[in-house]
Amino acid sequence: MGRIEYREEKFAYGMLSPMLLFVIVFIIIPVLGTLWISLHQDVTFIPTHPFVGLRNYITILRQGGFWSALFVTVSFSIVSVTLETLLGLTFALILNEEIRGRGILRAIVLIPWAVPTIISAKTWQLMYNYSYGLFNWALGHLGLGAVNWFGTPLSAFFAIVLADVWKTTPFMTLLLLAGLQAIPSDTYEAAIIDGASMFQRFLHITLPLLKPVLIVAVTLRTIDALRVFGIIYVLTGGGPGGATTSISLLAFNYYNLGDYGMGSAISILTFLTVLGFTVVYLKIGRFQEGLK
Repeated sequence: MGRIEYREEKFAYGMLSPMLLFVIVFIIIPVLGTLWISLHQDVTFIPTHPFVGLRNYITILRQGGFWSALFVTVSFSIVSVTLETLLGLTFALILNEEIRGRGILRAIVLIPWAVPTIISAKTWQLMYNYSYGLFNWALGHLGLGAVNWFGTPLSAFFAIVLADVWKTTPFMTLLLLAGLQAIPSDTYEAAIIDGASMFQRFLHITLPLLKPVLIVAVTLRTIDALRVFGIIYVLTGGGPGGATTSISLLAFNYYNLGDYGMGSAISILTFLTVLGFTVVYLKIGRFQEGLK
Protein backbone atom coordinates (compact mmCIF):
# COMPACT_ATOMS: atom_id res chain seq x y z
CA MET A 1 0.00 0.00 0.00
CA GLY A 2 2.90 2.35 0.79
CA ARG A 3 4.41 1.87 -2.66
CA ILE A 4 1.06 2.52 -4.33
CA GLU A 5 0.58 5.74 -2.38
CA TYR A 6 4.12 6.81 -3.22
CA ARG A 7 3.57 6.16 -6.93
CA GLU A 8 0.29 8.07 -6.87
CA GLU A 9 1.93 10.99 -5.10
CA LYS A 10 4.85 10.94 -7.55
CA PHE A 11 2.43 10.82 -10.49
CA ALA A 12 0.44 13.75 -9.03
CA TYR A 13 3.58 15.88 -8.67
CA GLY A 14 4.58 14.92 -12.20
CA MET A 15 1.26 16.09 -13.56
CA LEU A 16 1.50 19.33 -11.56
CA SER A 17 5.09 20.07 -12.51
CA PRO A 18 4.29 22.00 -15.74
CA MET A 19 1.92 24.29 -13.82
CA LEU A 20 4.40 24.69 -10.95
CA LEU A 21 7.14 25.54 -13.44
CA PHE A 22 4.88 28.12 -15.09
CA VAL A 23 4.05 29.70 -11.72
CA ILE A 24 7.72 29.86 -10.69
CA VAL A 25 8.96 31.33 -13.99
CA PHE A 26 6.14 33.74 -14.81
CA ILE A 27 4.80 34.69 -11.36
CA ILE A 28 7.18 34.06 -8.45
CA ILE A 29 10.39 35.19 -10.18
CA PRO A 30 8.85 38.42 -11.60
CA VAL A 31 7.33 39.25 -8.20
CA LEU A 32 10.67 38.71 -6.46
CA GLY A 33 12.39 40.75 -9.16
CA THR A 34 9.91 43.60 -8.70
CA LEU A 35 10.45 43.43 -4.93
CA TRP A 36 14.22 43.65 -5.42
CA ILE A 37 13.95 46.65 -7.76
CA SER A 38 11.60 48.39 -5.31
CA LEU A 39 14.42 48.38 -2.75
CA HIS A 40 16.68 50.38 -5.06
CA GLN A 41 16.78 53.90 -6.42
CA ASP A 42 16.23 52.56 -9.91
CA VAL A 43 16.02 55.66 -12.13
CA THR A 44 17.09 55.31 -15.76
CA PHE A 45 19.08 58.58 -15.90
CA ILE A 46 21.12 57.72 -12.78
CA PRO A 47 24.32 55.73 -13.63
CA THR A 48 24.14 53.61 -10.47
CA HIS A 49 21.09 52.28 -8.69
CA PRO A 50 21.96 52.23 -4.97
CA PHE A 51 20.18 50.10 -2.47
CA VAL A 52 17.78 52.30 -0.47
CA GLY A 53 15.85 49.70 1.51
CA LEU A 54 12.32 50.77 2.36
CA ARG A 55 12.83 54.42 1.40
CA ASN A 56 10.67 54.12 -1.71
CA TYR A 57 7.82 52.65 0.34
CA ILE A 58 8.13 55.35 3.01
CA THR A 59 8.08 58.06 0.35
CA ILE A 60 5.01 56.58 -1.32
CA LEU A 61 3.09 56.11 1.91
CA ARG A 62 3.76 59.72 2.84
CA GLN A 63 2.35 60.97 -0.46
CA GLY A 64 -1.29 61.94 -0.66
CA GLY A 65 -1.34 60.82 -4.30
CA PHE A 66 -0.97 57.15 -3.34
CA TRP A 67 -3.77 57.22 -0.77
CA SER A 68 -6.00 59.06 -3.24
CA ALA A 69 -5.26 56.42 -5.90
CA LEU A 70 -5.90 53.63 -3.39
CA PHE A 71 -9.24 55.19 -2.43
CA VAL A 72 -10.24 55.48 -6.09
CA THR A 73 -9.18 51.89 -6.77
CA VAL A 74 -11.02 50.39 -3.80
CA SER A 75 -14.13 52.52 -4.44
CA PHE A 76 -14.12 51.53 -8.10
CA SER A 77 -13.75 47.85 -7.17
CA ILE A 78 -16.56 47.90 -4.61
CA VAL A 79 -19.05 49.75 -6.83
CA SER A 80 -18.28 47.96 -10.09
CA VAL A 81 -18.06 44.44 -8.62
CA THR A 82 -21.31 44.94 -6.67
CA LEU A 83 -23.18 46.08 -9.78
CA GLU A 84 -21.64 43.33 -11.90
CA THR A 85 -22.58 40.68 -9.32
CA LEU A 86 -26.21 41.84 -9.10
CA LEU A 87 -26.60 42.15 -12.87
CA GLY A 88 -24.68 38.93 -13.52
CA LEU A 89 -26.87 37.00 -11.09
CA THR A 90 -30.02 38.47 -12.63
CA PHE A 91 -28.96 37.58 -16.17
CA ALA A 92 -27.81 34.12 -15.06
CA LEU A 93 -31.18 33.40 -13.45
CA ILE A 94 -32.97 34.48 -16.63
CA LEU A 95 -30.70 32.48 -18.94
CA ASN A 96 -31.07 29.43 -16.70
CA GLU A 97 -34.79 29.30 -17.41
CA GLU A 98 -36.31 27.33 -20.28
CA ILE A 99 -36.99 30.21 -22.68
CA ARG A 100 -36.99 30.39 -26.46
CA GLY A 101 -33.72 31.45 -28.02
CA ARG A 102 -31.79 30.81 -24.84
CA GLY A 103 -28.68 29.68 -26.74
CA ILE A 104 -28.65 32.82 -28.88
CA LEU A 105 -29.16 35.04 -25.84
CA ARG A 106 -26.24 33.39 -24.07
CA ALA A 107 -24.00 34.08 -27.06
CA ILE A 108 -25.14 37.71 -27.29
CA VAL A 109 -24.56 38.33 -23.58
CA LEU A 110 -20.92 37.21 -23.93
CA ILE A 111 -20.11 39.69 -26.74
CA PRO A 112 -19.04 42.60 -24.47
CA TRP A 113 -16.64 40.33 -22.59
CA ALA A 114 -15.10 39.16 -25.87
CA VAL A 115 -14.33 42.73 -26.96
CA PRO A 116 -10.74 43.76 -26.06
CA THR A 117 -10.59 46.28 -23.22
CA ILE A 118 -8.88 49.02 -25.26
CA ILE A 119 -11.42 48.76 -28.08
CA SER A 120 -14.27 48.75 -25.58
CA ALA A 121 -12.85 51.81 -23.80
CA LYS A 122 -12.38 53.72 -27.07
CA THR A 123 -15.99 52.95 -28.01
CA TRP A 124 -17.23 54.32 -24.70
CA GLN A 125 -14.95 57.33 -25.11
CA LEU A 126 -16.71 58.15 -28.38
CA MET A 127 -20.13 57.71 -26.76
CA TYR A 128 -19.11 60.06 -23.92
CA ASN A 129 -17.79 62.73 -26.31
CA TYR A 130 -19.17 66.15 -25.45
CA SER A 131 -19.73 67.33 -29.04
CA TYR A 132 -20.92 64.27 -30.95
CA GLY A 133 -21.21 61.44 -28.39
CA LEU A 134 -24.24 59.18 -28.31
CA PHE A 135 -25.23 60.12 -24.76
CA ASN A 136 -25.21 63.87 -25.35
CA TRP A 137 -27.00 63.33 -28.68
CA ALA A 138 -29.76 61.48 -26.80
CA LEU A 139 -29.91 64.19 -24.12
CA GLY A 140 -30.20 66.84 -26.82
CA HIS A 141 -33.18 65.08 -28.40
CA LEU A 142 -34.79 64.94 -24.98
CA GLY A 143 -34.42 68.69 -24.63
CA LEU A 144 -31.67 68.43 -22.02
CA GLY A 145 -28.26 70.02 -22.08
CA ALA A 146 -25.02 68.25 -22.95
CA VAL A 147 -22.97 66.82 -20.10
CA ASN A 148 -19.20 66.92 -19.78
CA TRP A 149 -18.91 63.34 -18.59
CA PHE A 150 -15.23 63.67 -17.71
CA GLY A 151 -15.47 67.21 -16.35
CA THR A 152 -15.99 66.41 -12.65
CA PRO A 153 -14.48 63.70 -10.43
CA LEU A 154 -17.88 62.14 -9.66
CA SER A 155 -19.13 62.02 -13.26
CA ALA A 156 -15.76 60.71 -14.50
CA PHE A 157 -15.78 58.02 -11.80
CA PHE A 158 -19.22 56.74 -12.72
CA ALA A 159 -18.36 56.99 -16.42
CA ILE A 160 -15.55 54.47 -15.99
CA VAL A 161 -17.70 52.31 -13.70
CA LEU A 162 -20.47 52.13 -16.31
CA ALA A 163 -18.01 51.19 -19.04
CA ASP A 164 -16.44 48.51 -16.84
CA VAL A 165 -19.82 47.08 -15.79
CA TRP A 166 -20.84 46.74 -19.44
CA LYS A 167 -17.56 45.02 -20.24
CA THR A 168 -17.30 42.50 -17.41
CA THR A 169 -20.87 41.69 -16.34
CA PRO A 170 -20.89 38.83 -18.90
CA PHE A 171 -17.96 37.25 -17.03
CA MET A 172 -20.01 37.15 -13.84
CA THR A 173 -23.03 35.90 -15.77
CA LEU A 174 -21.05 33.02 -17.27
CA LEU A 175 -19.64 31.83 -13.94
CA LEU A 176 -22.92 32.14 -12.06
CA LEU A 177 -24.84 30.43 -14.86
CA ALA A 178 -22.45 27.48 -14.63
CA GLY A 179 -23.11 27.36 -10.87
CA LEU A 180 -26.87 27.46 -11.36
CA GLN A 181 -26.79 24.60 -13.84
CA ALA A 182 -24.91 22.46 -11.31
CA ILE A 183 -27.80 22.68 -8.83
CA PRO A 184 -29.93 19.48 -9.04
CA SER A 185 -33.37 20.16 -10.50
CA ASP A 186 -35.02 17.65 -8.17
CA THR A 187 -34.15 19.94 -5.26
CA TYR A 188 -36.41 22.62 -6.72
CA GLU A 189 -39.09 20.06 -7.55
CA ALA A 190 -39.19 18.88 -3.94
CA ALA A 191 -39.43 22.48 -2.73
CA ILE A 192 -42.31 23.19 -5.12
CA ILE A 193 -44.17 20.12 -3.84
CA ASP A 194 -43.65 21.43 -0.29
CA GLY A 195 -45.28 24.70 -1.33
CA ALA A 196 -42.16 26.93 -1.35
CA SER A 197 -42.57 30.19 -3.28
CA MET A 198 -40.12 31.40 -5.92
CA PHE A 199 -38.50 33.80 -3.44
CA GLN A 200 -38.19 31.05 -0.79
CA ARG A 201 -36.59 28.71 -3.33
CA PHE A 202 -34.12 31.42 -4.29
CA LEU A 203 -33.33 32.31 -0.67
CA HIS A 204 -33.06 28.80 0.80
CA ILE A 205 -31.87 26.74 -2.18
CA THR A 206 -30.26 28.86 -4.90
CA LEU A 207 -28.17 31.21 -2.77
CA PRO A 208 -26.76 28.60 -0.34
CA LEU A 209 -25.85 26.17 -3.14
CA LEU A 210 -24.51 28.97 -5.32
CA LYS A 211 -22.38 30.50 -2.55
CA PRO A 212 -19.06 28.76 -3.44
CA VAL A 213 -19.33 29.79 -7.09
CA LEU A 214 -20.47 33.28 -6.09
CA ILE A 215 -17.48 33.75 -3.79
CA VAL A 216 -15.07 32.56 -6.50
CA ALA A 217 -16.64 34.85 -9.10
CA VAL A 218 -16.54 37.88 -6.80
CA THR A 219 -12.95 37.09 -5.80
CA LEU A 220 -11.77 36.85 -9.41
CA ARG A 221 -13.56 40.05 -10.39
CA THR A 222 -12.26 41.93 -7.37
CA ILE A 223 -8.69 40.89 -8.14
CA ASP A 224 -9.14 42.14 -11.69
CA ALA A 225 -10.86 45.37 -10.59
CA LEU A 226 -8.12 46.23 -8.09
CA ARG A 227 -5.64 46.06 -10.97
CA VAL A 228 -7.75 48.28 -13.24
CA PHE A 229 -5.65 50.19 -15.74
CA GLY A 230 -6.68 50.06 -19.40
CA ILE A 231 -10.19 51.45 -19.17
CA ILE A 232 -9.08 54.38 -16.97
CA TYR A 233 -6.00 55.05 -19.09
CA VAL A 234 -8.10 55.36 -22.24
CA LEU A 235 -11.17 57.13 -20.87
CA THR A 236 -9.79 59.67 -18.42
CA GLY A 237 -6.03 59.22 -18.20
CA GLY A 238 -6.52 59.58 -14.44
CA GLY A 239 -8.26 62.96 -14.72
CA PRO A 240 -9.73 65.34 -14.04
CA GLY A 241 -6.83 66.47 -11.90
CA GLY A 242 -5.85 62.92 -10.97
CA ALA A 243 -9.29 62.22 -9.48
CA THR A 244 -9.62 58.85 -11.25
CA THR A 245 -6.01 57.69 -11.00
CA SER A 246 -5.81 54.06 -9.91
CA ILE A 247 -2.78 52.56 -8.18
CA SER A 248 -1.89 50.64 -11.36
CA LEU A 249 -2.01 53.85 -13.37
CA LEU A 250 0.07 55.59 -10.70
CA ALA A 251 2.70 52.86 -10.98
CA PHE A 252 2.62 53.17 -14.77
CA ASN A 253 3.24 56.92 -14.51
CA TYR A 254 6.38 56.29 -12.46
CA TYR A 255 7.54 53.61 -14.90
CA ASN A 256 6.88 56.02 -17.75
CA LEU A 257 9.12 58.59 -16.06
CA GLY A 258 11.90 56.00 -15.75
CA ASP A 259 11.59 55.66 -11.97
CA TYR A 260 11.36 51.89 -11.77
CA GLY A 261 12.12 51.80 -8.06
CA MET A 262 9.03 53.81 -7.13
CA GLY A 263 6.94 52.08 -9.76
CA SER A 264 7.97 48.67 -8.46
CA ALA A 265 7.21 49.70 -4.88
CA ILE A 266 3.68 50.71 -5.89
CA SER A 267 3.32 47.42 -7.77
CA ILE A 268 4.25 45.50 -4.62
CA LEU A 269 1.74 47.54 -2.59
CA THR A 270 -0.88 46.73 -5.26
CA PHE A 271 -0.01 43.04 -4.90
CA LEU A 272 -0.42 43.25 -1.12
CA THR A 273 -3.77 45.02 -1.51
CA VAL A 274 -5.04 42.32 -3.85
CA LEU A 275 -3.71 39.62 -1.52
CA GLY A 276 -5.51 41.20 1.44
CA PHE A 277 -8.86 41.25 -0.36
CA THR A 278 -8.34 37.66 -1.52
CA VAL A 279 -7.67 36.44 2.03
CA VAL A 280 -10.85 38.18 3.23
CA TYR A 281 -12.91 36.50 0.50
CA LEU A 282 -11.40 33.11 1.27
CA LYS A 283 -12.32 33.52 4.93
CA ILE A 284 -15.86 34.54 3.97
CA GLY A 285 -16.15 31.49 1.75
CA ARG A 286 -14.40 29.35 4.40
CA PHE A 287 -12.29 27.72 1.68
CA GLN A 288 -9.41 27.41 4.11
CA GLU A 289 -11.26 24.49 5.72
CA GLY A 290 -10.69 22.47 2.58
CA LEU A 291 -6.97 23.23 2.68
CA LYS A 292 -6.37 21.78 6.13
